Amino acid sequence: MDNIKDDSYFITKIKEDLAFIFKHMENVDSEGLRQNEVLQDSMLFRLIQISENAKRISYEFKGKRQDIPWTALYGLRNRIVHDYGNVDLEIVYTTLKEDLPELLERM
Repeated sequence: MDNIKDDSYFITKIKEDLAFIFKHMENVDSEGLRQNEVLQDSMLFRLIQISENAKRISYEFKGKRQDIPWTALYGLRNRIVHDYGNVDLEIVYTTLKEDLPELLERM
């Protein structure tokens, strides 16, 4: 069984993570996210996965899709991983609800 990991593969993985986020955040407000540690962990994990997969997309694809904030995607991962205890959940919430739908449109 071939498991070709090309741009299409990584974009599909990003879209799957985005779909998961949209499904589980659909009726969640910022306080709901703040009060639910399991949801927080799940959403942060998915954001990390999106960033990791974005890093693996070719420079050629990224060059054609300069409307996608690639650097911001990588930076978000670094912020979550290296400063986990100090992640601002309001920023995470805004990212989940406002920024990610825009990302999906651009993918």
